[in-house]
Amino acid sequence: MNLLFSNDRQGEFPPSWYAATAHEAPRHPPLTGSTRADVCVVGGGYTGLSAALHLAEAGFDVVLLEAHRLGFGASGRNGGQLGSGQRQDQASLEKMLGKPEARMLWDLGEEAKDLVKGLIARHGIDCDLTPGVAWTGFSRAEVDDLHRYADLLQRDYGYAQVEALDAAACHALCPSPAYKGGVLDMGAGHLHPLNFALGLGRAAAAAGVRIHEGSHVHHITEGSRITVQTGQGRVEADHLILACNGYLGGLQRKVAARVMPINNFIVATEPLGDAAARVLTRDVAVADSKFVVNYFRLSADRRLLFGGGESYGYRFPRDIAGLVRKPMTAIFPHLADVRLDYAWGGTLAITMKRLPYLARVSPNVLSASGYSGHGVGTAVHAGFLMARAIAGQAEGFDTMARIPTTPFPGGAALRSPLLVLAMSWYGLRDRLGL
Repeated sequence: MNLLFSNDRQGEFPPSWYAATAHEAPRHPPLTGSTRADVCVVGGGYTGLSAALHLAEAGFDVVLLEAHRLGFGASGRNGGQLGSGQRQDQASLEKMLGKPEARMLWDLGEEAKDLVKGLIARHGIDCDLTPGVAWTGFSRAEVDDLHRYADLLQRDYGYAQVEALDAAACHALCPSPAYKGGVLDMGAGHLHPLNFALGLGRAAAAAGVRIHEGSHVHHITEGSRITVQTGQGRVEADHLILACNGYLGGLQRKVAARVMPINNFIVATEPLGDAAARVLTRDVAVADSKFVVNYFRLSADRRLLFGGGESYGYRFPRDIAGLVRKPMTAIFPHLADVRLDYAWGGTLAITMKRLPYLARVSPNVLSASGYSGHGVGTAVHAGFLMARAIAGQAEGFDTMARIPTTPFPGGAALRSPLLVLAMSWYGLRDRLGL
């Protein structure tokens, strides 16, 4: 079974609030027949679109192949949070890699945020980019950890855009009885993820990228000249970029052994009107300290967009709304009876260390994936780094590729059942408050 076709209608966006409020976008024709290119990009999400756009702007002839629509996968379904740094915090990275390497990764993470903001400004992408992401804790100990981390960023990294929130300040921002404090990062932000992806697509097409939607890649032959085969056509290219993330399937076994697809879910409530102030008093996004993170924000029309819950395997649960309502009402008990107008799922990809996996899988094949829930900035940046590497400037790509990666036990064959066991344990810890 293929995740590309397990839960969605072919060539259609899922019925999400994002799809309902997306700007019109042209359909690009499927690939038919044979063509030649300098670079073939497989995948039309943030990674692939960023790579294709930057390569085209550098003068390369680029073909981009997407099995469904641009932004179809996690790029058009996620929580829309543009976070600082990497998915792992800097204290963890310092222990894992040492302070010099951790510093380089922090700088690359800041470059990623600036890249996203710059692309939005340069190409006039209308995607409601708004500053502010808060991290919240459920216990005094978790809040103390968050405050220590804010101190570390301010002291050791010169990052002055994060502030500590005590219980009163946190409650004034987010009136949930569940949270005991946190931090607010005004250098981070949130946006409409599908409109951002569609804006990147328009920019890439304007730069000369030949985009083909409805073009499922089922076979790749590597060599000095790469052949990429779809159902109706074929591309021969000097370079290949794999930008498939959770939808890679069996296209590249080395990557598949280190990158695990999982499913995450979001709901959108009915418009809350003035009652939205009982959820958030400022237009910021929130993510909390659960291992299976709850994340939420208000939409432009004052709905609560709330993400929570995960599943492992090919099929989404039948009742996504019921699955997400449980954590939502644990955070906001007063919304127990609120109507849920939209409920959708998406497939992302994680790695063992929750850090992206960038790899040169052969001399002319690059891959980036495994953003582990931190993909709005990291995926766009990974595409940019791969484009620069193909153009002969590989320093940033090589830095990210040096991050130690661990294959999932049993490789691609056994990673799912083992991950279910591990995640079930962490889910139990979340429920018990450990």
